[in-house]
Amino acid sequence: MSPDSVAPGSVRSAAELNEQIRSLWSRSGGSLSAQERAEYELLVVEWAAAIRSRVIEAA
Repeated sequence: MSPDSVAPGSVRSAAELNEQIRSLWSRSGGSLSAQERAEYELLVVEWAAAIRSRVIEAA
């Protein structure tokens, strides 16, 4: 999955996305279904984009 597939200017913060990732893992009991895995991948890509934008703003 490419980070370019995430819409620029995400309104969710890295902290919010991190919390959603943690919640997903907690709900799944540590084993993700195919649907949960797809959700996880999207969240991680969006989280990485949020982190990158934060680093760029700080520079």
